[in-house]
Amino acid sequence: MAKFVTYIKESADDLLNKVSWPTWKDLQSSSVVVAVASLIIALIVYLMDLSFRNIMEWLYGSF
Repeated sequence: MAKFVTYIKESADDLLNKVSWPTWKDLQSSSVVVAVASLIIALIVYLMDLSFRNIMEWLYGSF
């Protein structure tokens, strides 16, 4: 049990004193980048799905 308590204390010390946390402005700009990238990827997947559906409808319609 003593090892577990030591582990928790050392972990808390690392998180409070040794980790460099990003600033609020950095977090906001990173969030914008992630949101824009997610929208672009979603648009690409949508266009691929739409294209595949049209190709399959054309293919099945020709038989």
